[in-house]
Amino acid sequence: MSAPETSLPKRFPDRDDVAAVRVEAEALEPAQEGAEARRVAGRVLGRRGHGKLVFLDLVDRSGQIQLLCSADRSGPVDLDLGDVVGAVGKPTRTKRGEPSLAVDELVLLAKTARPLPDTYHGLVDAETRYRKRYLDLLVNADTRRDFALRSAIVASIRRNLDAAGFIEVETPILQPRYGGAFAEPFVTHSNELDADLYLRIATELYLKRLIVGGLEKVYELGKDFRNESISYKHQPEFTMLEWYEAYADYKDTMERIEHLLASVALETTGSTRASFRGYEVDLAPPWQRLKLVDALEELGLWTRDEDELRARLEERGVDTAADRSWAQLVDHALGHFVEPELIQPTIVHDYPVELSPFARTLDDDPAFTERFEYFAAGMELGNAYSELNDPEGQAQRFAEQAAVAGGTPGDPDYVEALAYGMPPTGGLGLGIDRLAMLLTGRETIRDVTLFPALREREHE
Repeated sequence: MSAPETSLPKRFPDRDDVAAVRVEAEALEPAQEGAEARRVAGRVLGRRGHGKLVFLDLVDRSGQIQLLCSADRSGPVDLDLGDVVGAVGKPTRTKRGEPSLAVDELVLLAKTARPLPDTYHGLVDAETRYRKRYLDLLVNADTRRDFALRSAIVASIRRNLDAAGFIEVETPILQPRYGGAFAEPFVTHSNELDADLYLRIATELYLKRLIVGGLEKVYELGKDFRNESISYKHQPEFTMLEWYEAYADYKDTMERIEHLLASVALETTGSTRASFRGYEVDLAPPWQRLKLVDALEELGLWTRDEDELRARLEERGVDTAADRSWAQLVDHALGHFVEPELIQPTIVHDYPVELSPFARTLDDDPAFTERFEYFAAGMELGNAYSELNDPEGQAQRFAEQAAVAGGTPGDPDYVEALAYGMPPTGGLGLGIDRLAMLLTGRETIRDVTLFPALREREHE
C-alpha cells in the first residue's frame, strides 16, 4: 500500500491516550459498547483475522489496545505491521472480555517502508537494540518502561531539591581548564578564541564559584565527559547530579542523600526496595557507615607504605602497573576488594587527604578528610565532601596533585574565587545512569542510556 507524502494527514488532533481508553473499555460488560467516541493513534504491532473482521493491536506511549475493524463499519483494512494510524470509534469489550475500540474510521498517518523485527518475541539482539534504539523502543514495552522510569527519576530528584530550596543552574560544558576529578578529558579547539577547550569532566569548580557568589544552594543535572574506559558501568558521556550547600558539612550531606534516594525510589517505583544483580537492596535510611581505614584493615590492605601496599595487592593477583602513586593503589584496593561487597547502601567515609584534593581535613587528624563515597549492590553511586574553602590550602593541594599526575597545578581562577571567601559547604555528586540501573534492575549502563557510545561498525 503506497502513500505519497501529500496524501497523508499532517496532524491527528484531540487524541486520547490508549491507556485511558483501555480503562474505559475495561469497565464495560462483554459485548457492551460505550456511548462516546474516542480518538486514538499509534503504531500497528499486531494483526489477526481477515476478510470482514480484522483485529489490530495499536500501541502508543501509554499502552496497547485492540482495534475491532469491521469492513461494513470502518471499511477494508489495507495496513502493514508498523504503520502509524489514527482510529476513531467507541470503547467496547469483546464477548471474551478483551478491552477494545470498535472502529468507525481508520486513518493512515505514516507508512512503514521496512518490516519490523519480530514483535512477539521483541528485539533481543543487544547490538541491534543499542544501535537502533528506535526499533528497541518500538517493539519492547520493557524498554519503553525503563526510559519512562529514568525520566521520572530525574523529575523526582528535581522536585526534591527544589522543595529543599536549591536552585538549578547551568555551567559551561566547554571549559578552558578541566577539573573536579581525576580523569582524561576530551579536547577540542575554538577557532574564534584560538584556544584549546575541554569537555568538562565535572561541574564542581564552577558550582562552587556560585557558592562564593552567594547562591548558597545550587545543583546541576547534566552531561560530563571522560575520555576513558567503557564498561558495564562506564560511558564516555554520562549524566551527573552535583549539588553544593552552604553552611553544611559531609554529615549533613550524608543525611540528605539518604533521604533523597529513598524518596526518589518511593515516588518512582512505589518502594524503597530494588532488585539488582540478584540482590535485594533497601534504600530506606539510615544507611551503614564504614570508615575507609577500617574496611581496608579488615582485609589486611591498610598501610602507608606504597611498596608494601603494591606488593600486597600483587600477591592477590591485582595488576598495579597503571597505579603511579600510593593514593591510586588505595583507590584500586577499595574498588577491587571493598566495593563489590557493599550490597546494602553503605557510606564509606574519612578518606586519606592524598585521595581528596577538594575536601576539608578532619579536625582531629589532618591526614584524613571529610569525604565519603556511597555504594549499593556492589556499585559506587557517588562521592561527597565537606569542601575545602581555604585558598592557600587549595593551591597547595593543586600543586601536590600536579606533582603526582603531571601537568599544571589546578585552576588559579578558582583559587582566586576562594580568596573572596566561601562559606563552609557540603557538596555531592550522584551518577544518574547508575541510579537508573539500580532502580530499573538493568545490569549495564547501555540499557539505561538511550544512545550509548559504540564502536563504528563497517557496513556490509
